[in-house]
Amino acid sequence: MPAYADAVVKEIEAWGPGLINREVTSIAFGGGTPGEMPPESLSTIIQAVRSVASMAPDAEISLEANPGTTSGPGLRSLVRGGVNRISFGAQSFTASELAFLDRVHTPEATNASLQLAREAGFSSVNLDLIYGLPDQTASAWLSTLDYAIDLAPDHLSLYALTVESGTPLSGRVDRGDVIPLDSDAVAAMYEASTVRLNAAGFTHYEISNWARPGHESRHNGVYWNWGDYLGIGAGAHGFIDGQRFENIAHPREYIEAVHSSGRGLKEAVCPDTATSMSDWLALRLRLIEGFDPAEFSECFGETIGNAVGPPLDACRKTGLLEDVDGRLRLTSRGQLLHSEVAVQVMLHLRQRREQDRSVPRRSPPNVA
Repeated sequence: MPAYADAVVKEIEAWGPGLINREVTSIAFGGGTPGEMPPESLSTIIQAVRSVASMAPDAEISLEANPGTTSGPGLRSLVRGGVNRISFGAQSFTASELAFLDRVHTPEATNASLQLAREAGFSSVNLDLIYGLPDQTASAWLSTLDYAIDLAPDHLSLYALTVESGTPLSGRVDRGDVIPLDSDAVAAMYEASTVRLNAAGFTHYEISNWARPGHESRHNGVYWNWGDYLGIGAGAHGFIDGQRFENIAHPREYIEAVHSSGRGLKEAVCPDTATSMSDWLALRLRLIEGFDPAEFSECFGETIGNAVGPPLDACRKTGLLEDVDGRLRLTSRGQLLHSEVAVQVMLHLRQRREQDRSVPRRSPPNVA
């Protein structure tokens, strides 16, 4: 861990010259188990950012952690180091479901961790939950959701179980040992969750995210709003000035690369216009409020109707999209079928690209 933290600091320092005219508004420690790192190492990384870039006074600094793995003193140390938002991967409050998900914590551990985080002084506390497990009933899911609501978190992220290729769960499904839940049942759980959380005072602001007023994730908002962000660390992904880049995934190889070149870069690509348009729309449509079509024109220099009019019109006719107060957004049914809308847009843009090959929107930054 010390060698890895040192490499992360070196990579931050290498990015320093490119941050002179930028303000850092958020830092997110995520994509794994960053909560397992010593608080002192995380504080050192935060300080490294402060040393090379201007930091917004109210910058959001968030951390993903597993329930039961963070002590009271450790959490207080994180707060002193600048972390003000924490997200616990609760996943479920049913012991058998946690066992199915290969989680080692108990429901009681999540409760205890949340209370310790409150006492430590975190401004926002989030819980991640997973629904749509095999054999899970609607009542069992709502029982977990109600338990979470009773803990009074500031934010809830709800994710439907997905079977990723190459995972142990995928193998169990292929063998017939596990039967995925019917998609209609999963959709019903999502709709019931929306009703439950709205009644409990949460605002549904993104397809999978609900927050009490003022506790929306600002860092994730950068992704959904097509903002620039650096990806620091092993396997991290970044997006700067229209260019996407990916770091080396293996920690030891990443450390070696940083020490030899200053960065852990694996590859960098500048997507063509069709891909950028597709990504932009897929991300912006995740926001419940949708977007003003004029923003699309400002970004790409082309009206949204001219670029993707046919698939959007088709989605309007099937009740997946609607225009409200000058904004284009998914309907409640469309929220369940976001990926279908995104695919239709992508296919249309790919077809158009084949007819008229696009060029990169912007020149890539120097990340070599």
